[in-house]
Amino acid sequence: MLRQAKVFRDNQVVQERIMDSNDLERERGITILSKNTSITYKGTKINIIDTPGHSDFGGEVERVLNMVEGVLLVVDSVEGPMPQTRFVLKKALEFGHAVVVVVNKIDRPTARPEFVVNSTFELFIELNATDEQCDFQTVYASGIKGKAGLSPENLGEDLGPLFEAILRCIPEPRIEKDGALQLLVSNTEYDEHKGRIAIGRLHAGELQRGMEVKVCTPDDACRISKISELFVYQNFSRVPVETVSAGDICAVCGINDIMIGETIADKVSGTPLPTIKIEEPTVRMSFSINTSPFVGKEGKYVTSRNLRDRLYRELERNLAMKVEDGETADTFLVSGRGTLHLTILIENMRREGYEFMIGPPKVINKTVDGKLLEPYEIAAVEVPEEYMGSVVELLGKRRGQMADMQPSGPEGTTLLKYKIPTRGLIGLRNAVLTASRGTAVLNTIFDSYGPWSGDLSSRDQGSLVAFEDGSTTSYALLNAQERGILFVSPGQDVYKGQIVGIHQRPGDLAINVCKKKAATNVRSNKETTVVLDEALSYSLDDCIEFIQEDELVEVTPASIRMCKNPKISKKNR
Repeated sequence: MLRQAKVFRDNQVVQERIMDSNDLERERGITILSKNTSITYKGTKINIIDTPGHSDFGGEVERVLNMVEGVLLVVDSVEGPMPQTRFVLKKALEFGHAVVVVVNKIDRPTARPEFVVNSTFELFIELNATDEQCDFQTVYASGIKGKAGLSPENLGEDLGPLFEAILRCIPEPRIEKDGALQLLVSNTEYDEHKGRIAIGRLHAGELQRGMEVKVCTPDDACRISKISELFVYQNFSRVPVETVSAGDICAVCGINDIMIGETIADKVSGTPLPTIKIEEPTVRMSFSINTSPFVGKEGKYVTSRNLRDRLYRELERNLAMKVEDGETADTFLVSGRGTLHLTILIENMRREGYEFMIGPPKVINKTVDGKLLEPYEIAAVEVPEEYMGSVVELLGKRRGQMADMQPSGPEGTTLLKYKIPTRGLIGLRNAVLTASRGTAVLNTIFDSYGPWSGDLSSRDQGSLVAFEDGSTTSYALLNAQERGILFVSPGQDVYKGQIVGIHQRPGDLAINVCKKKAATNVRSNKETTVVLDEALSYSLDDCIEFIQEDELVEVTPASIRMCKNPKISKKNR
């Protein structure tokens, strides 16, 4: 779309997925932050916002839907609507937005457009869409070839049919050109020179550079501020302007204490717009300062003050997150939409040079009318038939209830849908991949709160724990690997209490991985060559899913280690 709207020069080199500018987004292949751009088609300016699809980043979606009049719902021509599609679409329909369905990758050999459109229509019905919304326009497209059309067999030469559908089906902004100034802040950014920048769509009136405005929320006292600079989005850059008229999305500088959800209004007669409502978080983790013997070796920021400042700074733009003080001065409880929501924050912090420890994820329960309720999610698993038995058994163990089972796109693949407690999902992704030899695809989305489902067994094996501080040796690891699977290789520094492997039986086992071979004067007739198994490499997400109640993950810019929690271990003795 951007290329055909002549956003780039003909000879300009453009990277793939240009909207996903964050390093983490590129590495993981997902959208985490919402981004704005705009294009001009036949004299009409179209503002485009790229939002995340994953429900863990729902806070981003809920914010930016205030700024748009319609949505392009992109679905795959083979897979159809995914569980995450459901979340974003539900929000858009609640706002009453017009929807254009884009069936992408229509050039795939196994494409089944009719099935995809029918399942999308069923999803609209399930989400209580109005009759007008159910009568959606469908556009078939091949993003990689840059072609679109109104029927799968007859694609145009370019994306013209898609642009025409946007102009035809998505209404112009509902605004009051001559009303009193109103702009709801949906996003904020920070610039070293300009300070905090507020982003939002102008609902009414006209905004001018240098004018004095009133900043307020529905339940708060108002304050007067002055706008120093104004920008609008044009192609891929911000362009400074003197005035912005109602309906356009703009960036405002000069109000350094502005927060998401506040309204910039007319100084005399302005009234605040309703603030942004965000759903409650479902998962909580504890963040604390690093207490391991290796503290301060790899990170720049290690004190509780550094940690507190960084976490509270995150709250300014991450509305779906909450931070509370923990039991001790150096512990903070951080709540988010899911483990992915929190691991992205952890990964960003370690790249910025922070060093800290995290406890295992716990779900946030509610008590209503004296009954304990816990969050449930819908899990969709695509699995080849030969591994279906072991995956079904795994989900059953974790209190999952099967809701649907049907053949999926590729031959011999089945799509299983389960309603499962959020607790049961912690550690499930790795278990499903192991059970299906890496072939299963798991997608989850928050569903609702339901009755407590009882105790769950999540991990059958214990941990192998280092017995003393020191450097690992091949001689010691050869004996240790008979006890389970190791995380460490020879020559690595470890400390007492560090988790160095997975025990093959339940319960923890303390092992010596630093033992050296006795150097006696009795020579053995032949030096044996030591053959060690490959050490298991766990990512940050894997570690968080692996740890139990009495274990912690130590996160530093250079490494991720797991250890026993000394506070809990002492209590248990």
